[in-house]
Amino acid sequence: MHASPTASRKTTTPSEPDRESRHRKGALTRAAILDAALLLSAREGMEGLTLGMLADAMQMSKSGVYAHFGSREDMQVAVVQEYRRRFELDVFLPALDQPRGLPRLDALFGNWIKRVSHEIAQGCIYIGGAVEYDDRSGPVRAALIESVGLWRSALLRACKQAIAEGHLRAGTDPEQLLFEMYGLILVLHHDSRFLKLPGCVKRASDGFSRLIDAYRAH
Repeated sequence: MHASPTASRKTTTPSEPDRESRHRKGALTRAAILDAALLLSAREGMEGLTLGMLADAMQMSKSGVYAHFGSREDMQVAVVQEYRRRFELDVFLPALDQPRGLPRLDALFGNWIKRVSHEIAQGCIYIGGAVEYDDRSGPVRAALIESVGLWRSALLRACKQAIAEGHLRAGTDPEQLLFEMYGLILVLHHDSRFLKLPGCVKRASDGFSRLIDAYRAH
């Protein structure tokens, strides 16, 4: 009597440590791909970013990059989400250590200026993406709008808290204050990155100081 092929076939399943090791390796590879994608998108724009370009940068096969994202569009959305995560780590979260009101608003804007000043050479995905996707539709634009919207909401909340704490005049329009703050950052990015003008970071910082003085409660 012969054992059936099914009975004699030895089945092996990966051990828990093996699965964890593969998972960690996959996560590290994905993180490295996103690092490369952020650099490339700053240089080429989000629409210029392709799976093939990433594969070349990572010295991987195109199918290897594809396995981590599934499509070019999914990869672009992942880049926006990773940019948001890093932006929040650099700009938003450190400011929460400051007291509510003007100290926190000062920290948010100061951290924002610092972040933009470091991005002058490669560009800001939020600002560059707004130009690329202002008249497009789809998931990448939706991801950008969601990310920028969350940041604007955080800034607006900080403006309202500064008014509620009595640091800014009671009649201050928080939406107007947000508009003017955002304008300073856009001009900083435009004049330093496009026009290559010197001293733009100081001008933006000085502009914010004058803006707050104009709204400050006396």
